[in-house]
Order: sequence, then C-alpha cells, then structure tokens
Amino acid sequence: MATRRNGNTVQEQPRPAFSSPAIAAAFNQHPKAIRTRLLALRRLIFETAADIDGVGPLEETLKWKQPSYLTTASGSGSTIRIDRIRDTDDCALYFNCQSNLVETFQSLYPHDFGYGGNRSIHLPVGSDLPEPALLHCIGLALTYHRNKRKPL
Repeated sequence: MATRRNGNTVQEQPRPAFSSPAIAAAFNQHPKAIRTRLLALRRLIFETAADIDGVGPLEETLKWKQPSYLTTASGSGSTIRIDRIRDTDDCALYFNCQSNLVETFQSLYPHDFGYGGNRSIHLPVGSDLPEPALLHCIGLALTYHRNKRKPL
C-alpha cells in the first residue's frame, strides 16, 4: 500500500503481527476510530525503529494494560506506550516521566501536539497525525539511552 509522507509517495511496510493474543485484545477493545488511530501509531513506531540503525527489533508487550514498545535487544531507547486517553476520543503516546523526552518534544514542537505534563503526547482522533514531528519524537525515544549524553 502506498501512502504520502513529506510530499513523497512511500511504500508502507506490512503491519507486523501482534506478539500475543493479549496485545490484539488491547487494541480490539476500542471503538473503530480509536483502534485505527492506535494501529497507525503502532505502525509508525515499528517503521521508525526499522529506519534507525542500532535500534534493532522491538519487543511488543503490555505495561499497565497498554501496548508498549521496548528496545530490549539494543537497549537504545526508552519505552513507548500507546493508549486511548480515558474518557476521551484522544490517544496518547506515553513516555517515562523520569526522562526529559516530553520536555524536549515540547521545546521542539510546541504547537504540533497536546501534552500531558511530562509523560505524554496527546493526539485527537479527529485530526491528521503530524507525521514528520511525530516520527522525530518516536525516533528520539527509541534512541534516548544511546543519545542522552549527546546534544539533541
């Protein structure tokens, strides 16, 4: 399937199979619009990981009943979790609140996203994903441990 990214047509990679029935259930519990947005975020996380040298394969698991993505093999990054924001039609990417990731995202992209304190990026389901900014943020999270001593 072809899609447009940054004005260019690119081939989307096939969506990886869920790593377990519990992961599939975590997505399938949501209404279609929420599930579609969460699956789009999942796709972007896997695509970004595949595009960055040294990240390696991702481990997909559940943390706090939320789909979570870890760089277990390489140890290069910080965990990314995705889920619906309770009682809303928004989704979020959650990051370790002890990191400076969300603070960094806010300084780089003050108007591209909503933010939940120092732990999350908020994305309304009814709006387009700001993919270039989102891909950059995901990449920073997936390389956080590798790069935390380097200037961003």
